[in-house]
Amino acid sequence: MPPLIVALRPQEWIKNLLVFAGVLFSGRLDESGALGDALITFIAFCGISSAGYLFNDLRDREHDRRHPDKRHRPIASGAVAPATASVVAVVLGAGAIALGFAVEPEIAGLVALYGLITTAYSLGLKRVVIIDVMTIASLFILRVIAGAVAVGAHASEFLLICTGMLALFLGFTKRRQEAMLEGEEGGEVDTRPVLEHYSIPFLDQMIAMVTASAIITYVIYAVDSPRVGSTAPSVLYGIFRYLYLIYDRNDTRSTAAILTEDPGLIFAGITWVGAALAVLYVFD
Repeated sequence: MPPLIVALRPQEWIKNLLVFAGVLFSGRLDESGALGDALITFIAFCGISSAGYLFNDLRDREHDRRHPDKRHRPIASGAVAPATASVVAVVLGAGAIALGFAVEPEIAGLVALYGLITTAYSLGLKRVVIIDVMTIASLFILRVIAGAVAVGAHASEFLLICTGMLALFLGFTKRRQEAMLEGEEGGEVDTRPVLEHYSIPFLDQMIAMVTASAIITYVIYAVDSPRVGSTAPSVLYGIFRYLYLIYDRNDTRSTAAILTEDPGLIFAGITWVGAALAVLYVFD
């Protein structure tokens, strides 16, 4: 792909699919108006998230140039000029907020809030132990809230909680991957400055806690909303499969790569969507 497109990290847009949770669980997936608003919201979040990636890579380009892998990133390698990246980031951010207004002002506000949080993350929060992962989790919750607001649906408290727990699960497992990689390289690879505050035993404790919490909250959500109860097995299998890849296979791929490339997790995603569609739209 062209370097500028690579710098936008389109593979990470899979996380923005969470905005469709509102239109899916509200039973309005067959309404063109609601689906259109959800799609516009999805595009807006893709734009603001890519703007955030550009800003982050601009800030970290000197650090990335000293990393064996990150030095190949378009901005760090010089394939994309900093001035170009800056202009594109501003245009994407402004365009994303404008798309939010096209749905309704509250969506524009949520998109802008997402941008502010990612900016704060790049400027310093990513260097604060625990807060870094919690910040990432808050962005997942924002996506779900925006998706619900876009279609005039109510986001269940349990849905928001289990979304946050699953995001913490992904965040802490990612930190464990990075810590393991840095340890294998003997500390020669400076992956993230915050990793000096994390230890493998501590990360294992955090992962155990948020895994149990994610499972419990999703099961409660399934019981509280019987129509989505059939999706629980897919979620459980997905969590267990992800843990298997991280711990048993020492998978070092990015979160987005694991979710979109591993056959087991693809199966979990397909069966989850299939079960939700069947219960909400076929057998309802």
